[in-house]
Amino acid sequence: MRHRKLGRTGFDVSEIGYGAWGISGAQWIGASESDSLKALRAAIEQGIDFIDTALAYGDGVSEQLVGRVVLETGGRVRVATKVPPKNRLWPARPGIGIEEVFPYDYIIASTEESLRNLRLDSIDLLQLHVWNPDWVDRDEWRRAFEALKTSGKVKAVGVSINDHQPDSGIGIIETGLIDSVQVIYNVFDQTPEVNLFPACIKHNIGVIARVPFDEGSLTGRINEETVFPAGDFRNGYFKGDRKKQVAQHVNAILSDLHLSDVSALPDVAMRFCLSAPAVSTVIPGMRSISSVNGNVRASGQGPLPSDMLGMLRKHAWNRNFYD
Repeated sequence: MRHRKLGRTGFDVSEIGYGAWGISGAQWIGASESDSLKALRAAIEQGIDFIDTALAYGDGVSEQLVGRVVLETGGRVRVATKVPPKNRLWPARPGIGIEEVFPYDYIIASTEESLRNLRLDSIDLLQLHVWNPDWVDRDEWRRAFEALKTSGKVKAVGVSINDHQPDSGIGIIETGLIDSVQVIYNVFDQTPEVNLFPACIKHNIGVIARVPFDEGSLTGRINEETVFPAGDFRNGYFKGDRKKQVAQHVNAILSDLHLSDVSALPDVAMRFCLSAPAVSTVIPGMRSISSVNGNVRASGQGPLPSDMLGMLRKHAWNRNFYD
C-alpha cells in the first residue's frame, strides 16, 4: 500500500482509505455487522490506515464499529469523522445561517459524542459534514475548531464539500484555517480538477476523494435489471431511467478503452482518482473482503497511463443524481 501526505497535517495516510458509511447499517442495506467488521479488519491488515466515518452514519453505529476495530490495532490507524448539520439537511441549503447548522456549542458537543463512540482521546481529522461558502467569515466554526485543536481533542480540521459543488470550498481554503477538504471526484465528476485541486496544491490542503465509483456506477455492475434492497438509498439515486443512462455511459467507456471484461472497470476508476497529484487518499466503501482486495490492488498499480487518462477526460458527465 502506497502512502501520501494529507496536506499540511504531516500525516502519512494510505492512498486508499476506508469509507465507513456503508457499514452503518443505514441506507446501505445488505451487509451484516459481522461482514462489515471482517472487511474493516481485512482492510487494515492489508495496509489501509485511514478511515473516514461520521456521527450521522447510522446515528453513531459506524463510529462505534470503527472505534472497536481501531482499538484492536493499538493506534496504527488515522480516524476522520464529521459533525452532522444540526438541522440534518444534506446538502447545506442556501439562505440558512450557520447558527441553525453549526453553532459553536453544537460542534463541541457533537465532537464529544464522536469521541465517546470511537473510544478515542483525540480525533485525527474532524470535518464539518456540509459546507456553505456564505459561512466563511462567521466565527462559530472558527472558534470551535480552534478550541478543539487547542484542547488536543482534535488534531486537524476540514470540511466535506457539498455534492458536485467543488468550488464552494475555495473560500474556506484561502482562510488558512483548515487542513483538508473532502470532495466527490471520479471519472464522471472531474470538476474538482479545474479550480479546487489547484487551490489545494497552492495552500497545501489535503484532499479526500469520495465516491470514486459514483455509488456503484463505475463498478460496471449496474444495469436496467439491477434491483437494490428495500430501504437502500440507491433506489433513489438510480431512480427512473438512471440505471439505463449509467449502463450507456459505462459501455461507452468500456468501448473506448477496449476493455472486454467489465471487471477491470473498478480498477480503472480507482486509478483515475489516484492519478491526480492533489489527491491524498480515496475512500471507497468496502463491505466485503473481496471489495477490500480489489481496492488495495489498485494502489499497487500506480497512476493510469496518460493516453488512458486522456480518453477518460471525454467521459465527464455533468449531472446530479442526489437530487
